[in-house]
Amino acid sequence: MCGLTGYWRPEKRESSALAMEALARRMASTLVHRGPDDEGVWADENAGIALAHRRLSILDLSPQGHQPMHSACGRHVLVFNGEIYNFAELRDELEKSGKAPAWCGHSDTEVMLAAFAAWGVETALKKFTGMFALALWDKKKRILTLARDRLGEKPLYYGWQNNVFLFASELKALRVHPAFQSEIDRNALTLFLRYSYIPAPYSIYRGISKLMPGAYLSLSAGKKDVWIESYWSLKAVAETGYEHPFAGPEEEAIEMLECLLKQSIQNQRVADVPLGAFLSGGVDSSTVVALMQAQSIRPVKTFTIGFHEAAYDEATYAKAVAQRLGTEHTELYVSPRDALDVIPALPRIYDEPFSDSSQIPTFLVSRLARSQVTVSLSGDGGDELFAGYNRHFLASPLWRRLGWMPRTVRSTLASASTRVTPEHWDVFFRGFNRLLPRRLCFTHPGDKLHKAAKILVSETPEELYLELVSHWKIPAQLVRNGEEPQNVLTDPARQAALPDFEARMMYLDALTYLPDDILVKVDRAAMAVGLETRVPMLDHRLVEFAWRLPLHMKIRKGQGKWLLRQALYRHVPEKLLERPKMGFGVPIDRWLRGPLKEWGEALLAPKRLDREGFFHPAPITQKWREHQTGQRNWSYHLWDVLMFQAWHEHQERFFE
Repeated sequence: MCGLTGYWRPEKRESSALAMEALARRMASTLVHRGPDDEGVWADENAGIALAHRRLSILDLSPQGHQPMHSACGRHVLVFNGEIYNFAELRDELEKSGKAPAWCGHSDTEVMLAAFAAWGVETALKKFTGMFALALWDKKKRILTLARDRLGEKPLYYGWQNNVFLFASELKALRVHPAFQSEIDRNALTLFLRYSYIPAPYSIYRGISKLMPGAYLSLSAGKKDVWIESYWSLKAVAETGYEHPFAGPEEEAIEMLECLLKQSIQNQRVADVPLGAFLSGGVDSSTVVALMQAQSIRPVKTFTIGFHEAAYDEATYAKAVAQRLGTEHTELYVSPRDALDVIPALPRIYDEPFSDSSQIPTFLVSRLARSQVTVSLSGDGGDELFAGYNRHFLASPLWRRLGWMPRTVRSTLASASTRVTPEHWDVFFRGFNRLLPRRLCFTHPGDKLHKAAKILVSETPEELYLELVSHWKIPAQLVRNGEEPQNVLTDPARQAALPDFEARMMYLDALTYLPDDILVKVDRAAMAVGLETRVPMLDHRLVEFAWRLPLHMKIRKGQGKWLLRQALYRHVPEKLLERPKMGFGVPIDRWLRGPLKEWGEALLAPKRLDREGFFHPAPITQKWREHQTGQRNWSYHLWDVLMFQAWHEHQERFFE
């Protein structure tokens, strides 16, 4: 895991390579948290290009892993962030084909360079199994290539600024370059208020984009237009999977799934530094840890954060799974003060507005893990592949039962259910939960009932899904001079042709929510403390298999992840996993009425909002007032605005 950055000024030559390297080094210095072990720069003053790298040493800890790295033939220069898990197999393939160079070390970076030289960019990318973002310079053709892994585990920003092409793992590196313009994209801001993250390819800055997952970008000397091509498409994978579904018996599917998971975990356990895993006690992380422990001769180091508030605490479940599997388990119960102390650092960690409040416990568990290991595996991806979110198995049945009603009737029912606050609904349901099996109980039922009310006012399944994943309903009315641009969630032409509504939801989650929220959250939190995270569920071969599975192998008896559960039950008793899905949250709603109230009031003061000029203050003030009185729970909406305000305040200090 590392950080990369660089720039290319094709039209105007710099004064010297030394000056270019100095600037690139300053850009890379902002990424020291991503790579605390080593730094490297390279520049070509005649071409006008500079590359810089910060290294977190995971494989081949020797100087032979230093970047920027030059190919043996001298034609290519590479900076790379991530891991190629099948690099040993590719090295063997190159050797057997007679295309291998005289190896200098044992790093995956050196194998990547040899692969590019032997097979070309697109063929090499298709052969890589791993997570990566990279910048490759072809000295002979003067072509710059940027590429990103298939599912979007590693970040990569790019764009033209004042005739300079900039690129980096994080936005903070771009801000250092004198050509950078810090103009906020108000259209991207509307997207942020809807989703709580800014979906790719947009970023918070005008002229700066995120490279889409599974894509590579080429820029040639003498041309300003970038050429972007996909080397792997989730849309094609999903559609092909439905056209050619798995037709074998269920036991064979369970065996194949476990085999693919074992292979992925075995590949991702390779490291020359201490390795562990996050463990929440849920299905996904328990599966990863169970298979890790089955492959290890020593107890796997596992890590969990606990909260004293029962509605947010998963530590007891994780401890039970850890004891069953025999891991070396570390749990840390944190106080509200511990969590609140993280909030001032969030704008620096996440680098652009990001308001998934589970960013707070994610940072805390990453910091805990980093105290003992340098690499940690996680269970992310299981929800999107195997129907793990409540909407995947509840929305469609509810729609079928209620969608026939006239919209006026449904709107009346929705209005009635949301007049009661989530807190009062929680009290009401508390007695019922004692009578139900644990798997049928819901944490925070009041919030979930308010979300379910959105189903009642939707006209189509697609509208229903957009309602479920939206915070502010018409964000363009909140952002001054902002218009909400089209994205994959609102553009039918970019969506997969899948017959089942459940599958369409999973596809959209995997295309947007997974890379732009879940993986961003984990990458930035972990990298802030120099921890590499790996995600075995996102091996592309496992993803392709999951999309071939018929829906009844994912959703059964009103519960998701059926097939994944069957694989897990071979290692962990079902009774340890029978509990409601919790998520990884913190009580932001109560904090905004208590310890965060003064902080929030200062950031949302109407005069301040009016002076800064991004928002119309009235709707924000109204929601703040209703939240403070307990009339409604507007924590999601308010946290969106607060995270932008905190980020903007941090940015203003950066440019002072």
